[in-house]
Amino acid sequence: MARPMTRSFHHYPCGEDTLGATLDSGSETTALLIVSGGNEIRSGAHSGMAQLALQVSEQGFPVLRYDRRGIGESTGHNDEFLGSAKEIAVAVRFFREQQPQIKTILAFGNCDAATSLALFGPDAGVDGYILANPWVIETDNEPETEAAVPSAAAIRSRYWDRIKNPKTIIDLFSGKIDLKKLLKGLRQASRSEENSGLSLRLRDALVALN
Repeated sequence: MARPMTRSFHHYPCGEDTLGATLDSGSETTALLIVSGGNEIRSGAHSGMAQLALQVSEQGFPVLRYDRRGIGESTGHNDEFLGSAKEIAVAVRFFREQQPQIKTILAFGNCDAATSLALFGPDAGVDGYILANPWVIETDNEPETEAAVPSAAAIRSRYWDRIKNPKTIIDLFSGKIDLKKLLKGLRQASRSEENSGLSLRLRDALVALN
């Protein structure tokens, strides 16, 4: 049977800035911290994270969500996920202050939020992790650079999808496909790739969690 749920909205300090957060309170000693991925606000895409928080809190487990600095209701500069260590730390501290019965905090993150939790969660006091599809691709956010070129695996996947489409063969023989671009793509698909520095950092962080 679902338990009564109380949702409240907060603003708390993060250095010189202020983070906007939503707390779904509960009586259980295990709690869930939800960290949004990308530049999503704390409610998530189509309110998915808000709905998840509601379902979990209805079972008595407290849930906290927050906006990273520079996103949503939070002030300051958006330093992306690799600059979010302080946000995670203050969120954990605020969570325990608001729900003093908490003994264990589990943290859920998707994509780059999963990576930031693995990297910064231990120092912040997170006790356990639910990490979905961690992000390991490093880019410099500059267009038309090598960093902007899709990975070889992504190119192979794209070509495989096209090969399975019979229309591709027709386009090839009718001249609709540029052979020079095709050959260039095949060369990129066959290149070997080294592990990114971020993937190695994530590997070491995950090993340390065990």
